[in-house]
Amino acid sequence: MDFLNAIVALANFVIVPGLAYGAQLAIGALGVTLIYGILRFSNFAHGDTMAFGTAITIIVTTAFVGMGLSFGPLPTALLALPVGIAVTILLVLAIDWGVYKFYRQQKASPVILVIVSMGVMFVMNGIVRFVIGVRDIRFADGERFIVTARGFREATGLDEGLAIKTTQALTVVVAVIVVALLFWFLNKTRTGKSMRAFSDNEDLALLSGINPDWVVKVTWMIVAALATTAGVLYGLDKSFKAFTYFQLLLPIFAAAIVGGLGNPIGAIAGGFVIAFSEVTITYAWKKVLTYLLPESLEPDGLVQLLSTDYKFAVSFAILIIVLLFKPTGLFKGQSV
Repeated sequence: MDFLNAIVALANFVIVPGLAYGAQLAIGALGVTLIYGILRFSNFAHGDTMAFGTAITIIVTTAFVGMGLSFGPLPTALLALPVGIAVTILLVLAIDWGVYKFYRQQKASPVILVIVSMGVMFVMNGIVRFVIGVRDIRFADGERFIVTARGFREATGLDEGLAIKTTQALTVVVAVIVVALLFWFLNKTRTGKSMRAFSDNEDLALLSGINPDWVVKVTWMIVAALATTAGVLYGLDKSFKAFTYFQLLLPIFAAAIVGGLGNPIGAIAGGFVIAFSEVTITYAWKKVLTYLLPESLEPDGLVQLLSTDYKFAVSFAILIIVLLFKPTGLFKGQSV
């Protein structure tokens, strides 16, 4: 029984949160890797794009709840998500037209575009704070549970309970659907093939008659949809705060680089590597070890390598190690 209790505790505090967090990072990292692979620069405004899309979704969700609209057992935010995606698409297309297009026409180096994206990041962060404020916001319908700890204990007779939120399961399901749709689009549609050709060899793609402006627009539209989806799922699972998404940029970039920047498969793998690394290193293992070890060897402390306050330090450390020893990442993306 103690062994089963240890497995349940591990699932409750490491495996389930790691899967949900990894799916959120994977969707976010896909947006980063698309921008790098097709538009050739690292978009530092990606975290605040997630924040903007989530803020719009929260506002629309609040309006829907006020009108009595719901989505049955699923979060009402899913009904508002298409609106958030649409508004975010309009914003990023306007930013591209008003900012990035000029630098593309000037054939600016990727370093210049990175600096420009940092300026866009600060502006977007200010817009988000102006639109929705700086307070911590919880989605009211993000607290529904598929499995409750009390119900699990009563059903199994174990001392340890397992809790699975609707949003955690939803995050994994949505991530699978999003990844499947993205790979189908890139491999089966004419526009997706044009984007891949543009990414592989821009000059040859232009000679083949591919419209670069259309490729750029579609890329930004997909990135806006990915960023908003990842941001909303993260907000449902945890909470929304404008500055949190700025901090989330580090693990998202770490996920993209660890997997291989410019490689969509690598972005997905990197998301789960970073998520489980953060969760595993910052988890206090005392409960699990208490179940597994004899009473004489039970630990007195928390057996926690790092406090949860330092979870982003784990992403940073992994990022540095990868940049030093394998800059192309696990799946051999473009060298950073």
